[in-house]
Amino acid sequence: MRFNFRIIIHIMGLLMLCNGAFMLLSAFVSGFYKDGATMDISMAAIVTLLVGVMAMFYTRGHRKEVNRKEGYLIVTFGWLIMSLSGVLPYIFSGAIPSVTDAFFETISGYTTTGASILNDIESLPQGILFWRSLTHWIGGMGIIVLAIAILPLLGIGGMQLFAAEAPGPGGDKLHPRITDTAKRLWLIYVGYTVAETVLLKLAGMSFFDAANHALATLSTGGFSTKNSSVAFWNNEPLIQYIIIVFMFLAGTNFVMSYFAFTGKIQRVLKDEEFRVYSFFIVGFTIIAALIVWFQADVPVSDYYPQVLGKAESAFRHGLFQVLAIITTTGFVTADFTNWTPFLTVFFFGLMFLGGCAGSTSGGIKVMRHLLIIKNGLLEFKRTLHTNAIIPVRYNQKTVTEHIVYNIIAFFVLYMLLFIIGALVLGYLGLDFESAIGGAASSLGNVGPALGDLNPVVNFSELPAFGKWWCGFLMLLGRLELFTVLIIMTPYFWKRI
Repeated sequence: MRFNFRIIIHIMGLLMLCNGAFMLLSAFVSGFYKDGATMDISMAAIVTLLVGVMAMFYTRGHRKEVNRKEGYLIVTFGWLIMSLSGVLPYIFSGAIPSVTDAFFETISGYTTTGASILNDIESLPQGILFWRSLTHWIGGMGIIVLAIAILPLLGIGGMQLFAAEAPGPGGDKLHPRITDTAKRLWLIYVGYTVAETVLLKLAGMSFFDAANHALATLSTGGFSTKNSSVAFWNNEPLIQYIIIVFMFLAGTNFVMSYFAFTGKIQRVLKDEEFRVYSFFIVGFTIIAALIVWFQADVPVSDYYPQVLGKAESAFRHGLFQVLAIITTTGFVTADFTNWTPFLTVFFFGLMFLGGCAGSTSGGIKVMRHLLIIKNGLLEFKRTLHTNAIIPVRYNQKTVTEHIVYNIIAFFVLYMLLFIIGALVLGYLGLDFESAIGGAASSLGNVGPALGDLNPVVNFSELPAFGKWWCGFLMLLGRLELFTVLIIMTPYFWKRI
């Protein structure tokens, strides 16, 4: 089988056009605030659009079919092309003059990791800050989901792209046609973003800060417009509670949101993954809040009396950080690595959890953990009843062995990559805590890490190769391992 490289390049051109359009939007924001970066961002947009137009023009006679292998190439190279072109506003404006640093910031944005190399965020032009948040928002639902909503206009089917973008379990569709699914998902995504922007504005944020934090929350990204992240509003609990609500929603399967909006509440409440996800958040919040209350020192809001204020503050900070880590949003209200040694290890463990399948969060995902646990428990029964066929069930349906094997392989591969990632960072000179924290955070798309990469510092002190390596781990984690790794196998390139 020969690869249809013309369609691959054609779709790369389409993605460049989308990227350029978003850059123009950032240039408009820059012009509105008169921050001095309007021409620089506009030039970046023009260059990106021109490259996209040329790519589409010279491949206009392509064969309009995409098979599975080509889908994997389009997804992987699509993310790389978007990230490489996304550095232009940073480079042209001088906000991040280093190509390595600009690429790290950009791929951290598109993969919704939220790790940063910037030490003074508040000094950046508003247009650049908005572009930074937009990279989150574009990557949140997936640039390929956006593309498959447009591809029918070009006469190209998008099912292969959707399969490559979201491999593994959790493939519930809202509509038989994949493009209609993409449109419905984007409608919910946009609706949530607008709703959070309005609520944050009403709660006291400026419109600019509200819009940027909404873009970062729904994408579970974590880029903030403030050097201290959401800790800047520690004296305004309502703002943090609004972000908490939308972090929870962003970490749930967007299909559940669709069911809720269409009145199928019982279907949401009966979903096993949603119930376990909610149970985890409640249970882990109780643990974190109690330890913070009794053993840690957190800012107390002026809105409450001292005793009540300490209890409320412990609950709010515990809940916020549990959600921020589980959903891989990465916002911070405090340096949780300074609370207690137990909570440092506790939050490190949560970096491997992740939100629900079908959400914008990273990590292993709750569904995979749930099915691994179920299969593990059933092994006791299978050991006692060797001839019995005891299948794993999820939502009262039998899970095929193929999916179970896929999940186990994913988990083993994920942990192996985490170990390799930490070893590389250790080889580059990072201490044990920083190496394992950086690897777990990058692969899980979490953002804040441990040690020298803790929430109040950032990744700026990493050596250049370390930044490229963490960027690679971010891409692996965002595309759920197989999509990227499969194109590195000799079998993938063999003609069948």
